[in-house]
Amino acid sequence: MLPAAVWQGILIPFAGTSLGAACVYFMKDRLDYNVQRTLTGFAAGVMVAASIWSLLIPSIEESAGLGKFSFLPAVVGFWAGILFLLLLDTVIPHLHPDTDRPEGFHSHLARTTMRLLAVVLHNIPEGMAVGMIYAGFLTDPEEISLGNGIALSLGIAIQNFPEGAIVSLPLRANGMNRHRAFGGGVLSGAVEPVASLLTIMAAGIIGHLLPYFLSFAAGAMLYVVVEEMIPEMAEGEHSNLGVLAFSFGFTLMMTLDVALG
Repeated sequence: MLPAAVWQGILIPFAGTSLGAACVYFMKDRLDYNVQRTLTGFAAGVMVAASIWSLLIPSIEESAGLGKFSFLPAVVGFWAGILFLLLLDTVIPHLHPDTDRPEGFHSHLARTTMRLLAVVLHNIPEGMAVGMIYAGFLTDPEEISLGNGIALSLGIAIQNFPEGAIVSLPLRANGMNRHRAFGGGVLSGAVEPVASLLTIMAAGIIGHLLPYFLSFAAGAMLYVVVEEMIPEMAEGEHSNLGVLAFSFGFTLMMTLDVALG
């Protein structure tokens, strides 16, 4: 049975997505393009900082017994995470908001369904990261504190808020009623607590592989950032908006992790 604090930490990012999806009840249209790009940059900064301070550095610290080779689990796990997301990106049919060309296996799914799958694909590594940090807390609380977990949960929840809106508002703009559009936004974030729980279960079974799991989650998150989010925030005019938002998200997540950890 997981402690109540762990359950709460797992659900914090999901709450962020749900609150963002609720924007459909008091906003009529899609987010402005520059606003959406700025929010994407902010989310990317949060994810990069979380990958470093919450996942990769703890992975290396957990492997201190290997001496000069303490980097090895971090490198192996990181590449495993990259290749895992590459596989999902290749297999799952999905459609990013800024294009009309689907990716993944050919399917006859509705475009709205494929857009939701794109967000789900994005959220899987975030859920894994949250699950992994709490698995680390349960396994070795002296190295990974509950504060580290709360910091990561809060950071991802903050960047999930605009993501929820980015999902629900286009659904509403395409003719879906508000309740269903809200449900679509909430559903897109539901994968995160599920991925968190599965990750905690897996890490509990193979506890001695914790450093690999931590860096695996980092690799998966950074794949999403580099493959999807950075190109979105940098395209078109005024790309400096995305860079500034990225920097703000990065420093905010870094501050949360250090202050709460």
